[in-house]
Amino acid sequence: MELDIGTPGGFTAVLKNHKESHFRDKIKAPFSTKSSIIDDDYNLLVLNFEDNYTIEFRAYDQGFAYRFVTHIEEAVIVRSETVDLDFGKEANIYFPEEESFISHSERDYIYTTVEEIEVNKFCSLPFLVESVKGPKVLFTESDLDDYPGLFMQKSAGNKVSAIFPKYVLKTGLPSKGADRNEVIVEEANYIARSIGKRSFPWRVFIIGEDKDLFESTLSYQLASPCVLEDTKWINPGQVAWDWYNANNLFQVDFKSGLNTKTYKYYIDFASENSIEYIILDEGWSASTTNIIRSSDMLDVEELIDYGKDKGVGIILWVLWKPLNQDIPGILGLYQKWGAAGIKVDFMQRADQHMVNFYKNVAREAANHKLLVDFHGAFKPAGLHREYPNVLTFEGLKGNEHNKWSQDITPDYNLTIPFIRMVAGPIDYTPGSMSNAQKVNHHVSFQRPVSLGTRCHELSKYVIFESPLQMLCDAPSRYRNEQETVDFITSIPQVWDETRVLEAKISDYLLVARRKGEDWYLAAMTDWTSREFHVKLDFLSEGDYRIQIMQDGINANTYAEDYKLIERTISNNETVSLTLAKGGGWVAILSKL
Repeated sequence: MELDIGTPGGFTAVLKNHKESHFRDKIKAPFSTKSSIIDDDYNLLVLNFEDNYTIEFRAYDQGFAYRFVTHIEEAVIVRSETVDLDFGKEANIYFPEEESFISHSERDYIYTTVEEIEVNKFCSLPFLVESVKGPKVLFTESDLDDYPGLFMQKSAGNKVSAIFPKYVLKTGLPSKGADRNEVIVEEANYIARSIGKRSFPWRVFIIGEDKDLFESTLSYQLASPCVLEDTKWINPGQVAWDWYNANNLFQVDFKSGLNTKTYKYYIDFASENSIEYIILDEGWSASTTNIIRSSDMLDVEELIDYGKDKGVGIILWVLWKPLNQDIPGILGLYQKWGAAGIKVDFMQRADQHMVNFYKNVAREAANHKLLVDFHGAFKPAGLHREYPNVLTFEGLKGNEHNKWSQDITPDYNLTIPFIRMVAGPIDYTPGSMSNAQKVNHHVSFQRPVSLGTRCHELSKYVIFESPLQMLCDAPSRYRNEQETVDFITSIPQVWDETRVLEAKISDYLLVARRKGEDWYLAAMTDWTSREFHVKLDFLSEGDYRIQIMQDGINANTYAEDYKLIERTISNNETVSLTLAKGGGWVAILSKL
């Protein structure tokens, strides 16, 4: 790490002393996407150097991490930080290539060898490497605070090396009519300004096979502990979401759109199905830049009051830039209105200023008892542990890409749980009721269709982790699919235990999760039909009521075909399941 006053680390470093120790603790999160209690067990090595800095290493069963800690009285400028990783030319890599630091981190995971990546091509984090001899290695960062996000670039030989967005000195207005971009006019020749007494982000290596990657909680363990004394007001839940389905309501007696009647319909649907929230996405405010007044077409305060009477909270979509003009004032107004939370969008940067914006929003939202969904965002890097009111992040291609592409394939859906989701929760927005096989899929912005079967879509509610989980399709469509809705709304958003039963990245996944005494099983496959046989000996003794949603007999040609089965089962039985191509399977086991 190169500072303006010297260079911590490097070949000239002089070690004063070192300390080795072992720590064992249990982390009990307010709620968890994997396990309600996390064993935090690691060996710690602290290297104290001359020039007032330390390097800390932690070694866990599932990987290791290191970070710099400086003990300097005055403020410092960080000119650069060096991270050079050499996995060998034959190592395969899942490389989420970026074209610019201005990015939503919605990337494909290019599967190639390290050698074949062109020099100077770079990617966001996390990325995953398959070494020639040995396990997989996922690289990411945690405890990112007051510092730019890390990217990795192909350099000489077979190395990938750290690059960072520069410190922003001056920004300007975008072109006329552009409401969500901020033009960077001038950058410094350094990456951060900082206090001199601090710890820097962890550089995290998660090591194991596919199962280990999915089950890993290492990024969460390395984050700063929760700073909120009261977290009881933070309620994970499901959300009826409007933007994906373009407010395409039918069988109603009013003109659907961005108006009060439409959103009362969403609230009624949510209330009838015990869905905790709805989102008012883009269009609710007077303009995208005037976010303190309702549009003339609807009344936000009336809708919030209506939702309260129905037991449904309202989450408000906002652009980051107008919110940044007065974060405490705007969030205080939303609290006064009675809003439940905010969905902040289009940050699309990871420089130090933007990283600090995330923290400021999280802190002020907590002060005003508001939930946060960071959309248009970089990957999670620990903030959701420090501020658990931050429930989810985008930072990936989700279902919304069905509106304009055919990128959201079953293969892609079976890649992100082993890479992007390892860093933290994903705002993927599942729930499409229009499902298609590859041969008859089409792209439609107004009436999008998902790739894969209906049960492939349902399996996302168990496999994909997000304490704020969307139902992306239109309430009118859901009301004609009540059997499916009843199944979705029976699935929790947070879990007490997670077990991976079968896994191969990009190909298939079979997961079991527990909430209380009940278990939820889900399987997902790529474009290959598969069979699995699951022994239920991990269940506690006794009988269970099992509800199964499985691909229908014609799902290979008509993707929306499914079958619901209910019966009694015990822990000494084996369940056999057959998945269509692009298929899925989900079961709810309730203790009798």
